[in-house]
Amino acid sequence: MTRSLKFDTLAIHGGVKPEPVTGAIMTPIFATSTYAQPELGVNTGYEYARVSNPTRTALEESLAALEGAAHGLCFSSGMAAVSTMMGLFSQGDHLVVSENTYGGVYRVFELVFRNFGLEFTWVKSSDLREVEAAFRPNTRMLYLETPTNPMMEVTDMAGAAAIAKAHGALTAVDNTFMTPYFQRPLEHGADLVIHSTTKYLNGHSDSVGGALLTSDGKLCERLRLLQKSVGAILSPFDAFLVLRGLKTLGVRMRQHEQNGNAVASLLASHPKVRAVHYPGLPASPGHAVHARQARGFGAMVAFDLGGLEEARRFLNALEVFTLAESLGGVESLACHPASMTHAAVPEERRNAMGITAGLVRLSVGIEDVQDLLDDIGQALEKV
Repeated sequence: MTRSLKFDTLAIHGGVKPEPVTGAIMTPIFATSTYAQPELGVNTGYEYARVSNPTRTALEESLAALEGAAHGLCFSSGMAAVSTMMGLFSQGDHLVVSENTYGGVYRVFELVFRNFGLEFTWVKSSDLREVEAAFRPNTRMLYLETPTNPMMEVTDMAGAAAIAKAHGALTAVDNTFMTPYFQRPLEHGADLVIHSTTKYLNGHSDSVGGALLTSDGKLCERLRLLQKSVGAILSPFDAFLVLRGLKTLGVRMRQHEQNGNAVASLLASHPKVRAVHYPGLPASPGHAVHARQARGFGAMVAFDLGGLEEARRFLNALEVFTLAESLGGVESLACHPASMTHAAVPEERRNAMGITAGLVRLSVGIEDVQDLLDDIGQALEKV
């Protein structure tokens, strides 16, 4: 197709073509480890499944189309994507990182890659002056989450990327919370987009995966070498599941956001809730910036109940929301970041960022919104 397609059409058709032998509409699961070569030195474009697989290729091309990227690479998890990306750097290189990023990123950077001689400075990336001040001559990447996990802080992507570019550094943005439906970081100066496909892209809590997207050909060439060499690739079965999930991404995200807005509004007006973190609320510090660089606010909501006992009472009383790690599935989930997703972050650091014992994070699903509001209401009565 040569004409420009709208998002919902791309989600169904982007990067995906009927299978040429049988005409199958859905890309098959190519469960093979290797491929026959017609003659020595000649292949069909596929040599070995760690290097490439037709099911994975279809997903990589589909994700690239949705993000407005030229290239896509898929991995066995979001953390596999991040860890493979770190092969771009050498001992002594420095990264500037959003301080309020996913706890698993903090863990792998501080407990794994710092041991390899890489250096990290954690910044409040919503403050561009702090971002600028953190750069050094050996800074190679600015790593952002916007909105952040779980405090939903918003960074001006264009402003931050301009700072990185002026220092000769790459900008990477984790776009898991927003998905390309709401936000496309490459359009705001990012060089690399990161996803945990486990979350909204798959949308059904039955697959684990990750992705890197870029339009930089040289960067992609290096990442392909790392993908091939490290080998943390997405399986054909998981690629198939994410391809299936992508087809309803736009439909799901619209309902997620509608429900998320309603939940955030309820929490913001409740006397037992001390603070609500959701960029869709007009009073949110990042509201204006987010509205300028995204076309929606998503369905991740965090709020503070004051202490551990209050959070425990609320979480244990939920009936429709499920207490579980992860996010982005059609079902609503609730978690306690301090003891679950961000347990690897030292307590003093967590508290400084607002990830207190009383903080609860909700991944608002697509159930009937009144059932979700009633469930939150009855759980708050137990606090």
